[in-house]
This record gives sequence, C-alpha cells and structure tokens, in this order.
Amino acid sequence: MSKDQLKVGVVQQAVKNNDKQKNWRHSSEQITKLAAQGCELVLLQELHSTLYFCQQEDTDNFDLAEPIPGPATDYFAALAAKLNIVLITSLFEKRGSGLYHNTAVVFDRDQGLVGKYRKMHIPDDPGFYEKFYFTPGDMGFEPIQTSVGKLGVLVCWDQWYPEAARLMAMAGADMLFYPTAIGWDKTDTPEEQTRQYEAWQTIQRSHAVANSIPVVVANRTGFEPSPVAGDPGIQFWGQSFVTGPQGEILAKASEDQEENLIVEIDLQRTEQIKRIWPYFRDRRIDAYSDLSKRWRD
Repeated sequence: MSKDQLKVGVVQQAVKNNDKQKNWRHSSEQITKLAAQGCELVLLQELHSTLYFCQQEDTDNFDLAEPIPGPATDYFAALAAKLNIVLITSLFEKRGSGLYHNTAVVFDRDQGLVGKYRKMHIPDDPGFYEKFYFTPGDMGFEPIQTSVGKLGVLVCWDQWYPEAARLMAMAGADMLFYPTAIGWDKTDTPEEQTRQYEAWQTIQRSHAVANSIPVVVANRTGFEPSPVAGDPGIQFWGQSFVTGPQGEILAKASEDQEENLIVEIDLQRTEQIKRIWPYFRDRRIDAYSDLSKRWRD
C-alpha cells in the first residue's frame, strides 16, 4: 500500500422501521460527518437499510430485497463520489427470482461500485432465521481492491470462522471488515450475555492476531421487537470496534447508543508485525489437508 496512515470511520446505528429512504438519509448524515473529519473509508453495519427481518420466516419480507445495481447502490455510489471516500455498505440482494443473498457492497470515490461480497456462512438460530432468506455466497473469499488498499470484507456469521479470515489474508487483504447485526435474546441471563459478547469480540481480535492485520467491526444497536407474538426480540449489543494487527483495541463504541468511531490506522505497522511474528512463514501447509474435510472421522 502506498499510504502510511488511513483514517477509518465506523457508523453504529439503531434501526426503527423499514423506511429505506429515511434510513439511508440517517446513514448519509453520519457518513458525511465522518468524511468531514477526514475519514477516507467508512463502514456501515449489516442490513442497515431496514429492520432485522430475519426474526421470522415470512415470504413478504422478500419484497425488501433489491438488485445490484439498484436504488441502494445508486444512492451510496453517489454519496461516496460526492464525499470522495471508500464506502462499505450492506444490502439484501435480489439476484434473481427466488434467489437472494446477504451482500456487502464497496464503492470507491468516483469509480462507483468496485466490488461486492456475498455472505458465505449463513446461520439459522431462534430469532436469526437467515437460511430462509439467504443463499450462501458463491464468490469465495476475495479481497476487493480500492484506492486505499485491498479490503477483506466479510459479513456477520463469517466472523466466527478463522478459515474465512485466513483466506482473505492469504489473498493479500490489508484489513478485514465485518458489517454485523448481533445481539442478545432478552431471556438470556446477564452472565450468558457477557459470555456471548466476550466470545464475539475475542474471536475477531484473534483474526487480527493470527493474520497480523487490522480488523474493523460495525454492529447495530438498539432493541428490535419480534413480529412474532411471544418471542423476546433482539437487543443488539452495539460495541462496534477496531483492532490493530496484534488484536489491540484501538476504538470501541458503547453498548446502547448510536455512535461513530474514528480511528487512524498505521498501515506500515502491519508490515513490521508480520516481520516480527512471521506466522505465514512457519505455517505447515503440508500438514493441513484435512482442514478441507467436514470432520476427521
């Protein structure tokens, strides 16, 4: 990379309705503030255009999806060009009739849409019925080249998989980005909530450590009630954060407030850390073939 320093912005939002235009304007206001403060790259959270609709299985929710290119990509491409920034967004992609993805989209200044990533790992848990809506991605783990470097963009449930982070790093990603939407079931005990949150942060910090690259995470905040009577809804836990290449926390947002983060990332430090801790040099790739198996029976 040619730059030594990169100022990165993260937008942590609450979503209260499915009015896309209103939610885009709200995001736009925060992105504009971050650009005015010198951020050249801004990350938005997962599925920021609408409520987290995966709390139930309802075919009417497919109406929320849109094609690429489409209204959302037109809107954010124009914004990235106007502000002269790199922008990572997220949307519910309608690829074709009956075929949908959870997709991150990257815009680079006046170049417009320069890449996308379709979420590879799709969860299916109470309140997170994503397998009903999203076809697993088929684009692999390929970093997206931009004017500020090669960006390894992954999405939410991908954050639990070291293989995904490793493959992005092996393809030359300079940083990893995770737009995410994760929160607590209101019936969980405080102790369980703490364990879940700490596991979530720890696994992503470990991706930074294992690959010696910064990691940038945008999570949503606020409570979104379930449309299903009797279900507890989700308290999204916010706490978006940025780590350096040794997993050190450079910035962290609050649990329950809308908030922007600004971090100056030292890009040259990544190279120095890789020289001191040469994990890639010492990997025993001759002994890892079983990693491509489902299980070692």
